[in-house]
Amino acid sequence: FDLVRLPDGRRLITERSVSVRILENDGALLKQPLEGVPEVFAGAQAGLLDIELSPDFARDRTLFLSYACGSKSKNNTCVGRGELNGNRLENFRRIFQGQPLKDSGVQFGSRIEFLPDHTMIVSIGDGFDFREHAQDLSSHLGKLVRLNMDGSAPDDNPFVGQPGRLPEIYSYGHRNPQGLVYDAVSTRLYESEHGPYGGDEINIIEPGINYGWPLATEGINYPGSNITPHDKVEVARSALKYWTPSIAPSGITIYRGDAFPEFDGDLLVSSLAGRGVFRLDLEGGQLVADQRLFHELDKRIRAVLVGEEGELYLLTDHSPGQLLRIDATGANLP
Repeated sequence: FDLVRLPDGRRLITERSVSVRILENDGALLKQPLEGVPEVFAGAQAGLLDIELSPDFARDRTLFLSYACGSKSKNNTCVGRGELNGNRLENFRRIFQGQPLKDSGVQFGSRIEFLPDHTMIVSIGDGFDFREHAQDLSSHLGKLVRLNMDGSAPDDNPFVGQPGRLPEIYSYGHRNPQGLVYDAVSTRLYESEHGPYGGDEINIIEPGINYGWPLATEGINYPGSNITPHDKVEVARSALKYWTPSIAPSGITIYRGDAFPEFDGDLLVSSLAGRGVFRLDLEGGQLVADQRLFHELDKRIRAVLVGEEGELYLLTDHSPGQLLRIDATGANLP
């Protein structure tokens, strides 16, 4: 589902089948997965999901995982933390569980992104059958939540102290957000979101804002019926970018590096159904152009990451999965 680079150059890759795999510096994938990973609820889209290093990883050796927890009849997105010691995760403990518990095994969201103040944003999907919860501020479903590193709600979250509203909520009106990235240069937080049948989105996230689902969408139900007559409503902020038909956006990143100077400051969006990476050329937070990349690979791309020297890494979503390295000298780019 995702991967992170350790300071020693090794990489950790989460597999939805409940493993964290270790990729050595020479590209060798260790047969033995990371030990100490928590028990998760697996099935359909449920399983082990995102992985992030603590902002203080060099000191505290802490890893954060998001995963589906509970059972088939009672589950939601959870976040936990533990300390990496060699090839083992120690003292792992759950610090957050989304509420309410539900009986669907899809649309968990689950991305984790740290902000400069060391709080984390976690995306939580609407669970598919519970889309009305995305507008309900007493539910975590269809929300982005902001947490301290111990799982508590920061005092300056937008709904703290308001009766009937959960203090962890940061923004709402989301369907299935599967990409998050904070750009330190522009100080903007970007989110990618699966629409229904059409209507995939890229949003610029701000605290307390309603992003519209399911009051407004450019998509329709899978059988072809309308969800709402509105593609925009006054109470909700419109997306920066829509895709219809769907590309199924997954991971996103902001490109900062020298290998592809023409990409500097652009948003790169990995795509499952779109089988490639979509480059969004941004100026001042506005979209001025977009371009599809790496479609010749014809692979579902789960994540796109920028390497230490500006190279790109693509994590594919098929069996067997692959981690592909894209260098400027070998890339087929315009």
